[in-house]
Amino acid sequence: MAETKKLMRALAGETQAVPPVWMMRQAGRYLPEYRATRAQAGDFLSLCYNPELAAEVTLQPIRRYGFDAAILFADILLVPQALGADLWFVTGEGPRLSTITSPSDFNALKPIEAIHETLSPIYETLRILTGALPAETALIGFAGAPWTVATYMIAGRGTPDQGPAHRLMAEDPATFDALMARITAATVEYLSAQIVAGAEVVKLFDSWAGSLKGDAFTRYALEPAREIIAALKARHPETPVIAFPREAGENYIGFARATGADCVALDNSVSAEWAAEHVQVDGCVQGNLAPNHMVTGGQALIDETRRIVKAFSNGPHIFNLGHGIPPDANPDNVQVMIDAIRG
Repeated sequence: MAETKKLMRALAGETQAVPPVWMMRQAGRYLPEYRATRAQAGDFLSLCYNPELAAEVTLQPIRRYGFDAAILFADILLVPQALGADLWFVTGEGPRLSTITSPSDFNALKPIEAIHETLSPIYETLRILTGALPAETALIGFAGAPWTVATYMIAGRGTPDQGPAHRLMAEDPATFDALMARITAATVEYLSAQIVAGAEVVKLFDSWAGSLKGDAFTRYALEPAREIIAALKARHPETPVIAFPREAGENYIGFARATGADCVALDNSVSAEWAAEHVQVDGCVQGNLAPNHMVTGGQALIDETRRIVKAFSNGPHIFNLGHGIPPDANPDNVQVMIDAIRG
């Protein structure tokens, strides 16, 4: 069935007149039906760990818009929780975690093989979706990349500059490297289990890759991605991997070749024309409409959408935003974007 799915064809390197489209955070707060289901679940984490409700919110944007792919509803911080970190969400402020800043903190973490006990509901969500999605819709699983996950585990929250992680990297490289290795190995096991449960594609979100410069980018963004992708390809050679080293800039060039990724997702700090010339030459790219167009809409949204489709029209392309859709987006603007793509 996979070869008839537009997303899978793009990932296999096919250039299509109309690119497949999905959106990061397409199941989320901008949709009234999502807010109703989340209220039913009680809170965000309860929603993530309730397979029936998590499958429902994954399906909502598919029913409403007919996207070419559904992405599993979960969170990148479930892996730290499965490794033994405390995780909770503060309304209006986001996630909080217990911190890993010393060898003793690291030694208190659970072994990698223990993660599946916590994460088994996520695999059940995927099994439900495998039976519930339309035949033409691809199913994407995902995880946070090790550097991005580590920044949260070290700081205990999101930070503007990932300063605490950079400090630990400099002051206690042994603990930092051990944490990176633990997250990397856990991510392989988690994504492999997602594939077994039904994910047809997996995506690695390195949201804070842009704060790594020079050798640090190679060592802590590129190398872990290469390691994870190689391990997954050894077990699941047919499953494509999308890598998203957000705000990598010039480091997007050659990233697919260096890591083995089947597709590189692009943020909107680079132009589609530049990326077509420098990144798409190595294969499929995904992106990269600025998310604020989902709020402002209008002719600018239509024009920008068409410009991106045209820029990437000579190679394999998956249309997406350059980051997640904002909570205050107008749901009608999503349909405007889709109509501009499918024309």
